[in-house]
Amino acid sequence: MKIQESAENYLETILILSQKNGNVRSIDIANELAFSKPSVSVAMKNLRNAGHILVDDDGYITLTDSGRHIAETIYERHTLLSDWFILLGVSEKTAREDACRIEHVISAESFAAIKKHVAGQS
Repeated sequence: MKIQESAENYLETILILSQKNGNVRSIDIANELAFSKPSVSVAMKNLRNAGHILVDDDGYITLTDSGRHIAETIYERHTLLSDWFILLGVSEKTAREDACRIEHVISAESFAAIKKHVAGQS
């Protein structure tokens, strides 16, 4: 199932924040992404309705299996592409920005080929 780029970014951010802080709330996401609290609230409602996150009574957000799968896929793409671009001589800032755009549109086939190529260079 293809989801919107913004939803992928939210899921990736939840994954990163949960790894860094343990617990994640909407305010943490708003602060991390510099988005308004109402925008994040609407996004969390949409992700909850789509079955990608769970929100407990205290407002803590966790990824469901589907949400975690999407988040880990996007994060792996972002990390590998950023690191590879930096290795190729691209500035860190540009590498991360480019990876952030590419991670959402690259096909699984092309990413697998890049991943295989990069692994072969190690």
